[in-house]
Amino acid sequence: MGHREFGFGAGLASLAVLALGLVCGAAAAYAAPPSAPVAKDDAALHSYPLNLDPVVRDGYEHFYILDYDGAISRFESVLKAHPQDPMAYGYVQMATVFRELYHQDLLDTTYYAHDNFLTSKRNVPVSAATRQRIEYLTDTGIRLADERLRANPSDKNAYFARGYLRGIHAVFITLVDHSFVTAARQGYASRGDSEQVLKLDPEYADAKMAIGIQQFAVASLPRWVRMLVGIVGVGGNKERGLNLLRESAAHGVITSVESRTVLSVFLRHDGRYPEALVVQRGLATEYPHDYLFRLEEANLAKDEGNGPGAIALYKEVLADAAKPGYFVDPRRQLAYFGLADTQRGQNDIADAAENYVKAADQPDGSDWLRKRAQLNAGEMYDLLHQRQKAVQLYRLASSGGGDQSQAEMARRLLETPYAGK
Repeated sequence: MGHREFGFGAGLASLAVLALGLVCGAAAAYAAPPSAPVAKDDAALHSYPLNLDPVVRDGYEHFYILDYDGAISRFESVLKAHPQDPMAYGYVQMATVFRELYHQDLLDTTYYAHDNFLTSKRNVPVSAATRQRIEYLTDTGIRLADERLRANPSDKNAYFARGYLRGIHAVFITLVDHSFVTAARQGYASRGDSEQVLKLDPEYADAKMAIGIQQFAVASLPRWVRMLVGIVGVGGNKERGLNLLRESAAHGVITSVESRTVLSVFLRHDGRYPEALVVQRGLATEYPHDYLFRLEEANLAKDEGNGPGAIALYKEVLADAAKPGYFVDPRRQLAYFGLADTQRGQNDIADAAENYVKAADQPDGSDWLRKRAQLNAGEMYDLLHQRQKAVQLYRLASSGGGDQSQAEMARRLLETPYAGK
């Protein structure tokens, strides 16, 4: 793709990056400029009060190790106790959205490191019940925030809750529905709510994350794309965005690690790999049982060009995934696919073929990733001059039913063997 398309992808992908930032983590080491810790009393003054509830904090702890069911059960109990609080709906909405994204293999940053996810024909089959639940939580939470703002236009917490709900919903429709224009507008509305929060309380650090994301994203968008999504005239600045994320990382109550994770992916996007690795290694070291933190460290090593280092990290992740209970629901197909991609880049074609097949064979993989792995495995077997195996895999990748995003390329390769790399 050309430069214009890359700018488009980079900007709209920021909504996907928000998803990746929220998926995992807890308080972790990060090499940001030194800053004084926020005292608990100060945090209570400058964050949504319910964020400090012990059950909410416990829910986040389960979320941070990807125990989505454990997080949702705790957040549901908070919602039951606070049925008129918009933020209570936000907690359940957030965990429900990311549980679905994880199960759809949509939370590996490799998918968003390039532009092809924007033009992918991938269909994401979300059950009607899950979609209805997410829409109900979003709409009800926003309605309750609106009611609070009508009663008190200076309610900073209502602005924050509404912005949070809008931001998470934007993530969902970006990754699941590819509704980029609608999602970009929702993301901008989330930024507007966060700006209102900071006008009322400049020390409300959690509100800085949405603005930081938007600042970085808009700075990556060409003017024609801003016009397309209806945000022409909106300003953006990459370094200001990164600095706001650092402030949220240092002082946020429920956006601290999320901001660090987003920061890592933005730095990766701009090729600032050493800085991104400092962030990611801190997170992976602090939370070694977070499967996605560990996987992202390997992904960064791969993108930095450290193939042998990345291969070692992928193998460490897979070894830990084989230990009972070490990770909660590890999606091994993501690590096998990343390992195979790296081996392919190192011209280790035989091992790449084997690991693409292992990625395809994982029983909990999405049909999209399975067929993507089958297509890549077929290419490797063509390079190994094992045409019969390649044809078998291309037939699987082009089979009817389920995901069809790989079908056209697989059919071409059934006719003409792959000869590239």
